This record gives sequence, structure tokens and C-alpha cells, in this order.
Amino acid sequence: MSEGLILVVDDDPGTRKVARANLALEGFEVLVASSAVEALTRIEDADPLALVSDLKMPDLDGIALMERAHALRRALPVVLVTAHATVETAVEAMRRGALHYLTKPIRYDELAVVLRHAVAGERARRDLERLRGELERAAGFEELVGSSAAMQEVFRLVERVAGADATVLLRGETGTGKELVARAVHRRSPRRDGPFVAVNCTAVPRELMESEFFGHEKGAFTGAAARRHGRFEQAEGGTLFLDEVGDLDLGIQAKLLRVLQEREFTRIGGERAEKTDVRIVAATNRDLEAAVREGRFRDDLYYRLDVIPIRLPPLRERPEDLPALLDHFRRSFAERYGRTVPEPPPEAVAAARTYPWPGNVRELRNLTERAALMGWDAVAPLLGQGAAPGPALATPADFGLPLLDARARLVERFERQYLTRLLVAHRGKVGEVARAAGIAERNLYEKMKAYGLSREDYR
Repeated sequence: MSEGLILVVDDDPGTRKVARANLALEGFEVLVASSAVEALTRIEDADPLALVSDLKMPDLDGIALMERAHALRRALPVVLVTAHATVETAVEAMRRGALHYLTKPIRYDELAVVLRHAVAGERARRDLERLRGELERAAGFEELVGSSAAMQEVFRLVERVAGADATVLLRGETGTGKELVARAVHRRSPRRDGPFVAVNCTAVPRELMESEFFGHEKGAFTGAAARRHGRFEQAEGGTLFLDEVGDLDLGIQAKLLRVLQEREFTRIGGERAEKTDVRIVAATNRDLEAAVREGRFRDDLYYRLDVIPIRLPPLRERPEDLPALLDHFRRSFAERYGRTVPEPPPEAVAAARTYPWPGNVRELRNLTERAALMGWDAVAPLLGQGAAPGPALATPADFGLPLLDARARLVERFERQYLTRLLVAHRGKVGEVARAAGIAERNLYEKMKAYGLSREDYR
């Protein structure tokens, strides 16, 4: 097993060659860079566990490089090396954040000891940070509040299927809590001590998707400076959550299907298949059956994913849960911000029961946070309280017009208010609004322009 990935920075090619050879003999995987600028790129791309840098270089000195590296990776261990050591320089380097300071010629046995301690500490720090993040996110399961029959059915299904290793497909609108349910399935499964890795399939560019899932070998393509472990390897022994799986490109769908069937994959540029042991939980707000009929989603992959379907109800279908949710979020934000957050007035609760909640629980959470900071009066207009009269979602038709004109006006009124509410719910984030509405961003921009809507007004 490798001692860890180390980055060595020196403008002298001979020094780089000797360092790489000696540290490789000590068991390290070694990247090299000839300048500080190249080193910063390597840090972003390869994420090494420690940095060894010459102090004197043409573009940036080692201390300046260290400070920029810490802006990218706040606790990255840095060892500085120089041929001209002084006590003052060493003290300054350590004061500015260096882990260790060595003089040339380098004793690589000494450097290896320093690096082993550095790598062990950095791995422990990253593991602790990951666990803290998992615990923070785990607490979010409490946001799946609900005594309604629809939510009780969700809880019952989670408890029933978590212990199995079958694939779960979560269906529901944006903001209904699909990732929270996925985490609940993971924490109640025999894989609970393994990693939970989430991938938003809409957030990864199509050309990078294969590397994102399966990883790549060093040199597999331009810019592949080191081996990269994909999401399947990161989730080994645990759960891989594929959010918005309905947006996957057909090409990657075929590769994903093969992994689900064969339980193995090959890194880009790799020569041998790697075995994988992960549980898949997928989620979508798309109509996958329609996508299959239209040829946008593979039917064989759909059947592989739809082993255990769980539907998450939209908030408008469970208004009886609103008081409990409002109280839960109110208390949560009161604790977070260290202030007293009053209970919502009765008129706000009544308005919440009739509001359609296009952004679902996520929208309710955001609205409650705004109320916690600005007061309930600040959110009243968003719920229709105290707002100027306007067309409702079920605006009656104008019977004084010809049929086609009346229908066109009715559609325009509906679309304007529908999109306005989505823009409010998603704070002007056009990508999220387009996904929630099920239309292309280009079409959304055209409609917003036609109706005089600007995303800046909702941020």
C-alpha cells in the first residue's frame, strides 16, 4: 500500500528526479512540479497529502507558495527545503505555517520520517472532517418530520428495505427530501459504517462523467497527472447515492448498467477490471417511464434501478404536517443563530396551508430561516398575505374574449404566477427553477423575458 501521494516542487530537474526516485523507494507516490504555478494546479487536480518545496524559486518562493497552497487546502502539511539555511529563515517559515524545515543536501530517510508523520496526521484530519460532515448531515434526517399517512408510509418503507442490499429508487419533486431518505436508508443498513457518497448527476459535465464515476489512471488523458479514484471506489463497502439519475447521458447509462450487472468497472486508461461492492440508491424528479418510451433512458437500466421504489409526497399533499415542520425549523434556526424565534402567527400558518409550495420542504425551510432572521412579517407576502390582489393559480377565464384569446391569456397568467413562485422558492437560481418546472433553461429564459421576470429580483 502506498504511503501517500506527495508533491515535490523544485525548479532544478535533477533535484526533482532524485527526489522522486528516493521517495518512491520509501513507498510514496510522488508528483513533481517545476514551478509554484504548476504546483498549485497539481494541488487542485490531484489533492496530495503533503507538499515538499524548495524555498528559492523563480516565480514564487516556497513561503509564498505555502500560503497559496493553504488557501486551497487549509491544513496541507508543507516541508520547506533550502541550500542556504539561517535560523531567522527557519523561524519565519515555521511561524508562517511550515511543518518542517530541511537543508540541502536532503537526507531522504529523514524526510521520509517527517512525511510519514505528516501524511498520517493529514489522513486523520480528513477522516475526522468527513465524519463531522456525516454527523451534521445525519442530523438532517430529523427534517423528515411528518405524522401524515403519506410520510408514515415512507418511514415504514425505509425501515423495511434498509436491511436488504437491493437498489432503491426514490421518486419525488425537487425539495421533498430525497437525499435525506437516502441517508436514512444507509444509516439503517448493514453498510452504516461504510461511506455514503452522493453524486448530483446534473452537476457533472458530460465529458467528465465517466471519470467521476469510475476514476482514471495517470496519463489517461491530458491533465490526468495522477490516478483518480472515482465515486464507486470512494463508496466501496457503503452506499452510492445517484441524485437526478434521470439526467444521465445515454453513454454513461450503458456503462453504469454494466457495473450494476457485473459488479466491476475499469478506470479510464486502466487495463484490468476492479471489483466493486456498493449499494445504489438513486433519485429522480423525472418521469422515467416517459423517458424510456422516448428513448432518453435505457429500459434495462430503469428496471435495474426500480427494484424498490419509494415515492416522496410533495408538501401540498400533506398540509397536516405543516405546523410540525414550521415548529421544527423554527427551533432549529433559533439554536443555530442563538436567538429567540417566535411562533408563526395563526394567519401565517393558515396561509401556509393554502400555499402550493412548489419548492416543497426545502422552500419551507428557506422561508422559515428568513423569518428567523427578519421576522414573520418579512415572509407574509411570499405566502400571499398582505400582497396586492393578483391572479390565483386557478384564475377564471375571461368569457368576454374569443376562446383562443381567452385561453392564451389564461395560460399567460398561470405561467407568470407559476414561474414567479418557483423563482421565489429557489431564490432566483434559474437552473433549479428549470429542473423544478421540467423545461430547458433556454425556454425558461425566454418565458422570463416575455413576462418581465428577472432572477436578480428573487435573490
